[in-house]
Amino acid sequence: MTAPTPVVALVGRPNVGKSTLFNRLTRSRDALVADLPGLTRDRHYGQARWGGRDFIVVDTGGFEPSAEQGIVREMAKQTRQAVAEADVVLFVVDVRAGLTAQDHDIAAYLRRLGKPVVLVANKAEGMRESGQWAEFYELGLGDVVPVSAAHGQGLRSLVEAALARLNLPEPDEASAEGNQARGDDGVIRLAVAGRPNVGKSTLINAWLGEERLVAFDLPGTTRDAIRVPFERQGRRFELIDTAGLRRKGKVFQAVEKFSVVKTLQAIEGAHVVLLLLDATEGVTEQDAHIAGFILDSGRSVVLAVNKWDAADDYQRQLAQRSIEARLGFLKHAPLHFISARQRQGIQALWGSIVRAYESAMIKMPTPLLTRLLHEAVAFQAPKRVGHVRPKLRYAHQGGSNPPVIVIHGNALEHVGDAYRRYLEARFRKAFDLVGTPLRIELRTQDNPFV
Repeated sequence: MTAPTPVVALVGRPNVGKSTLFNRLTRSRDALVADLPGLTRDRHYGQARWGGRDFIVVDTGGFEPSAEQGIVREMAKQTRQAVAEADVVLFVVDVRAGLTAQDHDIAAYLRRLGKPVVLVANKAEGMRESGQWAEFYELGLGDVVPVSAAHGQGLRSLVEAALARLNLPEPDEASAEGNQARGDDGVIRLAVAGRPNVGKSTLINAWLGEERLVAFDLPGTTRDAIRVPFERQGRRFELIDTAGLRRKGKVFQAVEKFSVVKTLQAIEGAHVVLLLLDATEGVTEQDAHIAGFILDSGRSVVLAVNKWDAADDYQRQLAQRSIEARLGFLKHAPLHFISARQRQGIQALWGSIVRAYESAMIKMPTPLLTRLLHEAVAFQAPKRVGHVRPKLRYAHQGGSNPPVIVIHGNALEHVGDAYRRYLEARFRKAFDLVGTPLRIELRTQDNPFV
């Protein structure tokens, strides 16, 4: 079983730059920063990758531990929950404003919890040699890491300090290249994700032939990511039943809020994600958000529309149209119409799941990739930009789960998104890739004569 993705929480009083730091760490993935379903407005989850290591970042609102009423009290509850979820806490302070009484209160709260804490002195641009941030040592939380989130300074040292608190093993060379399969032990990890009450537990019970998971007609029955070993036709699987992700403003109980991070971890740790939709409701906004997170995570995906037997003709047509409109970015994903309760169409899912896994783990020989690249360029060359035409020389595989194709050449910074999509389509067709995203990296070679 793979280790869960570490969770890093950003905590501090208002206006110290937590959200700016969040955007830096997550490379400003706005779709995740803004409205991930199931999260409140002042608490956001994002995905980060630094130095070959993946982790989840949680941004929080301004923290006042002693708040007793109003919106500030609710924000404090959200921050406490984020700290409870976290493996390491980044306590962000403002160098320019100096040490405050509120900083002391937050430090005292974190010391009582005993969680690993990194003290982050933000807004330290131009001050790294001055030592002006040294006053924060009196908070008793160890070394101070000066950064400037606004200017992107000191972030690598910060991430290294945070991950060092977790005692994680050093990433191997393949992992540093990025996107390698984690924990490739021959077990296919399959996460079943979707909104609450869409039938995730019912589907897994139908596969297993027993009431292994609690299935009840009440949204939010599953609170955690439940893992069940399973073997089928000589292949070993690990089925992961995740808690449903709700839209913002619909998560009330703290135990449900805690389950959100478990679901995100389950998606990131899976090889394949089965995204379950409800035929009677079509594709909703939160379905699209979950699909977006799966795509950003680089996981293979299979779409299944459940409760097909309970939908009338109008609902079926509406469901199909909404899939085309809202999930058009998942055209590479196989689509099935099933009824988990009636056990209709559920066995056919396995073929698509295995194909999606094999596509994610495919090995692409360098000579074949280079030949396919040359054929694609000969059929349609990239557009000339001014006096420059990009030259694509050779390609090799840079990772798997999802597959990464690295293309080397000259002036590749002028290759547009349309040509990237053209190349992706050519490679997809050549290797018959199903379910998995395909990432293309363009690397321009340095000109030795410059």
